[in-house]
Amino acid sequence: MTDERDEQSMYLEKEMDVDGTHFIYRQISDRSKKVLEYDYKRCIGCGICVGLCPTKALELGPMKEIAMGLDVPPVIMDLDKCTFCSMCVQFCPLHAYTMTEEGDFPSQEKFPQYDDFVRTNEKCLPCSLCEAACPEDAIVLELEIPTKAEVSPFKEGMEGQIEIDTEKCNLCGLCARFCDAFLLVEKEKTPTDVRPFEQLLVDEEKCDYCTLCQDICPEDAIRVEGEKRGEAPSVKGKIVIDDNKCTRCTWCRIVCPYDAMDIKKPFEGKINLIASNVNKCDPQGCHGCFNVCPSHLWFVSKDGKIAIQEDMCIYCGACVNACPKDVMSVERYSVHHTEIPDSPWAKQWKDAIESLITGKRHLPEMSRTLEVEPETPREHMEVELPIIDGNLLSLARLRLEKVTPVFRSVSLRRMLESSKETEPLRTRIKEEIFNNEHKKNTN
Repeated sequence: MTDERDEQSMYLEKEMDVDGTHFIYRQISDRSKKVLEYDYKRCIGCGICVGLCPTKALELGPMKEIAMGLDVPPVIMDLDKCTFCSMCVQFCPLHAYTMTEEGDFPSQEKFPQYDDFVRTNEKCLPCSLCEAACPEDAIVLELEIPTKAEVSPFKEGMEGQIEIDTEKCNLCGLCARFCDAFLLVEKEKTPTDVRPFEQLLVDEEKCDYCTLCQDICPEDAIRVEGEKRGEAPSVKGKIVIDDNKCTRCTWCRIVCPYDAMDIKKPFEGKINLIASNVNKCDPQGCHGCFNVCPSHLWFVSKDGKIAIQEDMCIYCGACVNACPKDVMSVERYSVHHTEIPDSPWAKQWKDAIESLITGKRHLPEMSRTLEVEPETPREHMEVELPIIDGNLLSLARLRLEKVTPVFRSVSLRRMLESSKETEPLRTRIKEEIFNNEHKKNTN
């Protein structure tokens, strides 16, 4: 926690709490309060926020280790450097950051943010395919249709026949939502086949051949010989998309048989596999890119090599940070964002957004230099220098050479900052020095 006070008793206080997987940062003054919340389990380590931050308050963690299962936050914040500007909040593609504000703030225009979306159009029935296919559980089908039992209760002893034309059936699932006699058989979804169902089965012991399913089917794929009882209800409802969960991966658009999903991604770009490094990849043993990718586009081809479904990529770059063999690269050509209002901070935001494409961030001047009048030259004074023992100096330099590489480890630095006991830390440092010396000798 930091607490800064001036002569007029104005103060700015910062504090941090941890609640499960959420890091909660607060900035409190006499007149306002800002709360920045970071859910590290939602974060994929794409590093976009790290590149955007104007004060270098954010640092990317050991992503290669995190992608392989290390349970630590992908992004670390230096609270003393954070100005709560909200750039990380506005441009996190996974919504890992949120910010709330209370109190007296100067009136200002709305900050720019991604101008992206996923939404249904007038072609939507709706049906259950996109809901079942979504790998992030971001889609919910709210179907307004009575069940078969409500429209026409089951009648024992009825005879008839029912057939499913598999050439016409697209496994939309409306019949299964309506009647218990239908069963959709689920299958494992993959980037090359995102369909969630394998086939549609009919339990004829639960069917009384009322013919209502035949009327409900949008593809005319059901044929029933039986006695019609009642009228088939109209299908009404809507698809609800949770923007905080949706990653714009396009699985819903790919699976939809009616071209009813419209998607605008946050970036236009390209993902490339680096041919010279692909053979270095062990897709069965590593799976780092699989684990961090928000689009779930990675798969192993028939020849055993890593492969991608390019159209699914949102160009976040998380896979690049996670890959230990530099197998892929990501380029961005443009950023879809809302208008940058004409304001004192417009230049900083424009530069930040441009850096998402160029990778070059022109950071604002954050230093505060005080002008001090030069001191009046003093008369020459003799200073007695200490006697330096050359042997001790050489020994100190030798020890520094051994210990300096150790502190390049992010996990060790974090342990140094957080550990309250010295003995585990001392043991860890000795182990790291021994390992480094062993590597040097073997090489």
